[in-house]
Amino acid sequence: MFDGRLIMEQKERVLASMRKRNFKDIHLIETAAELIERRKRIITESETARAQQNKRSKDMPQIMKSGTPDEKKAIQEELKALSEQVKSFQPKVKAVEEELDQILLAIPNMLADDAPEGGEDNAVEVSAWGEKPVFDFTPKEHDDLAKGLFDPERGAKLSGARFSVLWGKLATLERVLIQFMLDIQTRERGYTEVLPPFMVNRATMTATGQLPKFEEDLFRTNDDLFLIPTAEVPVTNLHRDEILREEDLPRSYCAYTPCFRREAGSYGKDTKGYIRQHQFNKVELVKFTRPEASDAELMKLLLDAEEILRRLGLHYRVVRLAAQDQGFSSAKTFDIEVWLPGQGRYREISSCSSFTDYQARRGNIRFKRAGAKATELCHTLNGSGLAVGRTLIAVVENYQRADGSIAVPEALRPLMGCEVITPA
Repeated sequence: MFDGRLIMEQKERVLASMRKRNFKDIHLIETAAELIERRKRIITESETARAQQNKRSKDMPQIMKSGTPDEKKAIQEELKALSEQVKSFQPKVKAVEEELDQILLAIPNMLADDAPEGGEDNAVEVSAWGEKPVFDFTPKEHDDLAKGLFDPERGAKLSGARFSVLWGKLATLERVLIQFMLDIQTRERGYTEVLPPFMVNRATMTATGQLPKFEEDLFRTNDDLFLIPTAEVPVTNLHRDEILREEDLPRSYCAYTPCFRREAGSYGKDTKGYIRQHQFNKVELVKFTRPEASDAELMKLLLDAEEILRRLGLHYRVVRLAAQDQGFSSAKTFDIEVWLPGQGRYREISSCSSFTDYQARRGNIRFKRAGAKATELCHTLNGSGLAVGRTLIAVVENYQRADGSIAVPEALRPLMGCEVITPA
């Protein structure tokens, strides 16, 4: 959740960051400040009453020993009233804190100071790798190329719109890409593989920022479990309410999971083909680190995600997202966009983000430095390494041939057991 102390100590900086985000509920900053002040006043009043109670409690033995009957009765009634007054403050503090917590959960993370101004159209390209492929024919989109192997009609029959069935070598390609991504990250890049649950509870969703704001985008079971929208959710929560040792940081995890998203409000947008499905596969990279190492670890994570595309020989670019296009919990985000020749455009295939201490505060994820008494909040980072379905699309479109077949990238051939995919 948002740091209430930051609101009280640097309110103008907070307001400037929220304006830069174009945060619609910016009034919540003032509401939070008012609630923090109210809590402070109630606690002060409670402490004053308790001090008076303690003082009169010390006076009571002497009064009960040598005071008049009226004085004895008066001190007893006074102490009873003071006790009730002290008790009355507890529910008041609790009510204010509960209201404040809900407000702080609804405020997004502070942006990095150097976040570019603007929205989706203001992303800044920071690097690129490879070259766009050149064809001596007009390249097709993936759903035209893979007819017979890509089957949204049967997906719709089984589940509804935005579900698909993959057949034969296309199904094999999806599976192989998952293994390829995991092997590189675990065998070469130092990540520990995790296989988490695919359904999580409300506390887990809240810690990473999906709840309460994005509940309408989630699939929920009748017993209040949520199908995960990304492995970021369960993997980040592995260390919820834990204290890590400084010497064990950074911790780097990778996880394959299916992901489930309603995509509420996006109907009619990018629904053609395999681009925006309600269920899709993804390999996720998650890091826990010390605050001072956070930026360097983000750049390492970004390179780890890029490595997959380089091994596959796929042209891509990296862009820094502008303020209004960043995620709710993110302080800084780089998107990797792969080139899709059939569509003639770049498509996001990974978002790599720093959440600073925002998720750690929500999830109470801390670490302790050697020799220190106090604990500190970790910084959390994550990025797709990669979105598997979109990687499949990129392979299909970039490696297509004039006869409609699809060459298998050399790096995948040992796992695929073939050099060419021929759609039916």
